[in-house]
Amino acid sequence: MINTIQIVTLLQGLLLLVVLFKNKKSYLKPAFYLLIGCIISVILYILGDDYNNMFLKYQDFFFFDKSLFITFLFLFIKYHVSKESSFLKRDYLFFIPNIIYFFIEVLEIHVFEENIIIELLELFVEITFLSYLAYTSFLILKSKDRKWMLYFIIPLILLISLSIVNEILSWFHFKEIIISTDANFGSYLLVVIAFLFYAITLKLILSPKDALPNKKAIKYKNSNLNPEQITKYKKALIHKMEKDKAFTDTKLSIHKVAEELQIPRQYISEILNNHMHTNFQDFVNEYRVEAFIKLLKNDQYAHYTLLALANEVGFNSKATFNSTFKKTKGLTPSEYKKKHL
Repeated sequence: MINTIQIVTLLQGLLLLVVLFKNKKSYLKPAFYLLIGCIISVILYILGDDYNNMFLKYQDFFFFDKSLFITFLFLFIKYHVSKESSFLKRDYLFFIPNIIYFFIEVLEIHVFEENIIIELLELFVEITFLSYLAYTSFLILKSKDRKWMLYFIIPLILLISLSIVNEILSWFHFKEIIISTDANFGSYLLVVIAFLFYAITLKLILSPKDALPNKKAIKYKNSNLNPEQITKYKKALIHKMEKDKAFTDTKLSIHKVAEELQIPRQYISEILNNHMHTNFQDFVNEYRVEAFIKLLKNDQYAHYTLLALANEVGFNSKATFNSTFKKTKGLTPSEYKKKHL
């Protein structure tokens, strides 16, 4: 049974690799290749399962350990959040603990079976990997719009923390904390970790707002905007929509807004894309949809058709109105009216 699940997990990983490479040109290289590294290390992690190895029974494939996956995951999140367009050479240093861990395992198998210095060094390296995950959580929290990733990171932190605690307890001959007595528990745990990470990868591929950093982001790399300007321009854009109701203009364009606000067009694009995580058309249409809903609930407009209401808030096309509304609310305008009115 466990081997069947492992094979399914491996096939899913290979499928994800194919999908990612198919869209390779759309993504910034560092985040893309680090994500590829994550998936490959998960695949190796499953292949090298010490508990139920798929090829050689009772073999210790320590070089396929979870530590390599943790380093790739940490660096992937780091570049995913920062949107760096090139890999920094100094970040190769983060793989040093993996190299040390490799040699520790070699020494434990072929030289020292039990040595306090080796065990302390191993503990230090494991704490390093734990700190990678802790910093990864910090980066996710700091990014604000990727907190869903914590559902995967936090269980990993807990598992590694438990492993460290049990290792310390064993030194002092205390009873270890046992989660399960099932002989296959370790293997099932590997599969669960793999599935959780695949879920993250699928969301990154399928969700436009959480997708891998797109190459378009690099055009703002050398921006001259300072924090004060960013705040000022954001407020001006919001004021233009909320107070001036600019969205009701059916011919509203980014050029027109730039002229009226006296803000360079490229700055407006940068503010919307990099700091408000949207684009001009979606930004305007979200206000139109909310205004439409207000009119829909207003008795003064009860005799209006849905299309007439849409025209009132700035939509000049029935098709655009319907597709935008469903994209924003998950329902068509008529479905929304039946459900909420």
